[in-house]
Amino acid sequence: MPSLNKLIALGRTAEVYAWEDGRILKLCRDGFDPGNADYELHLARIIQASGLPVPAVFDIVEINGRRGIVYERVDGPSMLASMGENPKETPRYMRQLAELHLEMHARSVPELPSQRERLQWKIQHAKPLSDALKAAALQALESLPDGDKLCHGDFHPGNVLLTANGPIIIDWIDATRGNPLADVARTYLLFSTARLPGLSVEALLVLVAKHWMLDQYLEGYFASRPSERNAWKAWLPVVAAARMEEGITREFPQLLKIVKSGLRNIP
Repeated sequence: MPSLNKLIALGRTAEVYAWEDGRILKLCRDGFDPGNADYELHLARIIQASGLPVPAVFDIVEINGRRGIVYERVDGPSMLASMGENPKETPRYMRQLAELHLEMHARSVPELPSQRERLQWKIQHAKPLSDALKAAALQALESLPDGDKLCHGDFHPGNVLLTANGPIIIDWIDATRGNPLADVARTYLLFSTARLPGLSVEALLVLVAKHWMLDQYLEGYFASRPSERNAWKAWLPVVAAARMEEGITREFPQLLKIVKSGLRNIP
């Protein structure tokens, strides 16, 4: 078995190591449920079968009691890093992001978990929300149309790698079947509340130009779906309420403002 001597990336829940045969190992960190790897493998196989440009997934390995997934190694900068290196190309990248999202949302994948049930659970377990806000958010969710399209749940330029063979979409742990407009609202929200660490070019770009970047993305996405240009906004307070379950405290004031301003009949 290959040794873990070349760390490629380090995340909150996993470490990524170089592996044999042009592959990588995404290894769960100590303290996290090893069942997460099995769940992610299940999702990854479903997504790969959809035909989208994603890394090939192979199997589970176990090292010192830690479980990990072996993926194809994909070489290339993220779309976000590429925008930081060449800000003038940002409009083109944001249109490309929109095109990838449309391609994703053209697919129906019934095997995936329900987006509606995921949102309901997250709203119910969002500790910063009052009972009144939870009830209002759940009522708003109930009024919105369901769907069966493939939704990423965390789609932004940092999760698109630009390779010699074209863009590759990564990080599918939040994938669901549902309404594409909820996924659009989630992407909008991620941009709106983004606070990248440090003073990198990418962080400054998002800080200064995120609203302009969002306009480019929305224009590209709704160019072929003009009748839905404003419908996605109804999902925004619901998605913001669900986001509060994730415990990112620096975002709470802005998320709470979006929830309160977007929901009606709050006592």
